[in-house]
Amino acid sequence: MSNEAGTATTAAEPAAETEGGWPHGLGASLPHADARAKTEGTFPYAADLWAEGLLWAAVLRSPHAHARIVSVDTSHAREMPGVRAVVTHEDVPGTPRHGRGVPDRPVFASEVVRHHGEPIAAVAADHPDTARMAAAAVIVEYEVLDPVTDPEQAFEAEPLHPDGNLIRHIPLHHGDPEAAGEVVVEGLYRIGRQDPAPIGAEAGLAVPRPDGGVELYLASTDPHSDRNTAAACYGLSPDRVKIVVTGVPGATADREDQGFQLPLGLLALKTGCPVKLTATREESFLGHAHRHPTLLRYRHHADGEGKLVKVEAQILLDAGAYADTSADALAAAVSFACGPYVVPNAFIEGWAVRTNNPPSGHVRGEGAMQVCAAYEAQMDKLAKKLGLDPAELRLRNVLATGDVLPIGQTVTCPAPVAELLQAVRDFPLPALPKDTPEEEWLLPGGPEGAGEPDAVRRGVGYGLGMVHMLGAEGADEVSTATVKVHDGVATVLCAAVETGQGFTTLARQIVQETLGIEEVHVAPVDTDQPPAGPGCRGRHTWVSGGAVERAAKMVRTQLLQPLAHKFGMSTELLQITDGKITSYDGVLSTTVTEAMDGKELWATAQCRPHPTEPLNASGQGDAFVGLAFCAIRAVVDVDIELGSVRVVELAVAQDVGRVLNPTQLAARIEAGVTQGVGIALTENLRTPRGLIRHPDLTGYALPTALDAPDIRIVKLVEERDVVAPFGAKSVSAVPVVTAPAAIASAVRAATGRPVNRLPIRPQAAVVTAP
Repeated sequence: MSNEAGTATTAAEPAAETEGGWPHGLGASLPHADARAKTEGTFPYAADLWAEGLLWAAVLRSPHAHARIVSVDTSHAREMPGVRAVVTHEDVPGTPRHGRGVPDRPVFASEVVRHHGEPIAAVAADHPDTARMAAAAVIVEYEVLDPVTDPEQAFEAEPLHPDGNLIRHIPLHHGDPEAAGEVVVEGLYRIGRQDPAPIGAEAGLAVPRPDGGVELYLASTDPHSDRNTAAACYGLSPDRVKIVVTGVPGATADREDQGFQLPLGLLALKTGCPVKLTATREESFLGHAHRHPTLLRYRHHADGEGKLVKVEAQILLDAGAYADTSADALAAAVSFACGPYVVPNAFIEGWAVRTNNPPSGHVRGEGAMQVCAAYEAQMDKLAKKLGLDPAELRLRNVLATGDVLPIGQTVTCPAPVAELLQAVRDFPLPALPKDTPEEEWLLPGGPEGAGEPDAVRRGVGYGLGMVHMLGAEGADEVSTATVKVHDGVATVLCAAVETGQGFTTLARQIVQETLGIEEVHVAPVDTDQPPAGPGCRGRHTWVSGGAVERAAKMVRTQLLQPLAHKFGMSTELLQITDGKITSYDGVLSTTVTEAMDGKELWATAQCRPHPTEPLNASGQGDAFVGLAFCAIRAVVDVDIELGSVRVVELAVAQDVGRVLNPTQLAARIEAGVTQGVGIALTENLRTPRGLIRHPDLTGYALPTALDAPDIRIVKLVEERDVVAPFGAKSVSAVPVVTAPAAIASAVRAATGRPVNRLPIRPQAAVVTAP
């Protein structure tokens, strides 16, 4: 694949190389630092932690979705041989509540259980089996209550929490409420509960310190926030609690369960011994946050030519038992409810409510993914009613730079939505499957589950998605980094956690590019370093990468100033390339190592994007720092008798600002698209009456390699965002947001059915004979 103006290639593009043959600098496919260890199985995950005198922990969790706690008897557990401590809500010396967004969740339930799996007590013992048996020996008397599991009923139900059932309400009013179009389509849509389903379940180790504090070794993605929460819970000052980030297996979300982390430190402080806890897969499903199940009602108005006139919508997010980050998810859902389209009039009502379902929280593309599925379904309905090609209808309405969002914010970043859509529309379609026994696997359901080839219908559909980058509504997105250089080796200190997004690789590339030093190390992360914030929404590429760049440039100035002064020129006239410093006129030529002359240089810098503001009472405000866009064309084969769906191909076009690492970027896009396939077809955490059914990877169907379609990255638009360091944009979330909508669109095209629910159930794709 060759480069085009404004585009970049990925896998086929050769990496830039140094004289030693290794890729380096921005734009090269520098290999991931821990790729080899993870591939060979030698990477030390958090579950591999060990310490001298180790105790093992277990947590007792509620079997009920809603119940009043009458009594808790821990005497039997405490008397068991090998048990060293049992803790309940009575043993929490500090703040008894925690929560990522809103601190409304108890460390241990004391009076009321609000969701299935809520922690009641924790045990430390000298053997993991003893710990589990002791936890089971804690006797809890419950008065079981009727759970509120329908979010629509939460408005009228008795308060489930002291803070009430309504977490946030956002009314968005934009334009003329009396506006109407010649053509109107309506729809009701439901999005199921998706679990992040990390391959490595949660694990951690707590080690007491001589000063009465504690160190927590965790696979945390936001260590400073976790430290502050833990310190408040333990009744300690933050300087007496340290979090060391270790063994992060990769994160599809802020998936760490603080209700899992906090008992660890309590047990270590109480016993004076190191305590380790490794969650079972069931505990992992019960503990961490899930994607918000969502109910969406839409009405689209358009004129006779297909131009959008008005969008009306009601969006209801099921937050589960606690608030977590539901307010942020709702803001994204309401703000992007109309999608990357020009809508002169929009009236959106959004609510997030508490229920007795499992807690919901941050999962990649939260809020934006749910509304994308709905507004793209509406665009398909409009196209069908108007007799227009679905891609053509979208092209008549797409957003561009300079347009105004329904929240009143002007799109100042690059928004090449039309270019993206045209790229996937014009990409050649895949060949049709052959009706031969040798290629039966091409049929939906595979060789054992396929029906008759004559029942297979092919469909082509489109999805346009958008997400915001960084935090929103006034969030202070700051990060700090230090770059040190000594003996020809550079070290980066930054508390940005490597969750698989490639930050450590990017940090190395930035320093290589700026200082011409090939050997760059990124120090392990702990809370002794200045905070860098959570690892989500592309933050670390922008904010932490920006901080590393600024620090590296400061070191570069320190390195070049003596030489510039000696030769009577400014530092801007000197350049560093492949470890050599040269002047514009060729008079100066030396190596970086010679210029260092044994000195140690270092600098610390911060990066803070421009401020944003909260949405006002009418849902208006400059709430977002930047936006990213994606277009996907899906091709599916559907067995209209069985309802089975095979995703044949997903063609992806995305605006990425600038390609910093081609191979890494392609991998992130492909991973996001594959996650979207799971949302569209298989992933649905079923919770009848609030109880998680089959909390394991047998009952929860993740897409496997056999389910992954051909993913064609047909265009990457490199129109740099001038306010972002390097001009790069976040790439992981927007394909997750867009892929489910595109797949649903293709199934609609193949079957003629409305497909108004995700994941798509077989009965929704069955076409009955007239």
